[in-house]
Amino acid sequence: MKKVRIDKWLWSVRIYKSRTQATDACKTNKIKIGDATLKPSFLLEGGETLSVRKNSFDMIYKVVTLIEKRVSAALAEPCYENLTPEDELNKFNAWYVGKSRSEIR
Repeated sequence: MKKVRIDKWLWSVRIYKSRTQATDACKTNKIKIGDATLKPSFLLEGGETLSVRKNSFDMIYKVVTLIEKRVSAALAEPCYENLTPEDELNKFNAWYVGKSRSEIR
């Protein structure tokens, strides 16, 4: 069965913007399977459920497909299921709205 490094998968499916951010999240114990914290070199298998702490929000993802290369958002979306509870998603969406800056010329 195929396995992929956890930091590489988190970057590939666009949960983190860079592989360095994904690696740092693993090193600071923000990525877990159950109660076990994961190292960046952890080999991920399909069907596992990840707990990801990002921007002080607790997100839950189920691994559907393993990919190693970064792909577009449209291709990355079917690679995982977002199992994050509704109230946590609402908090994240409320925090995110209005955070983008206008273009400066």
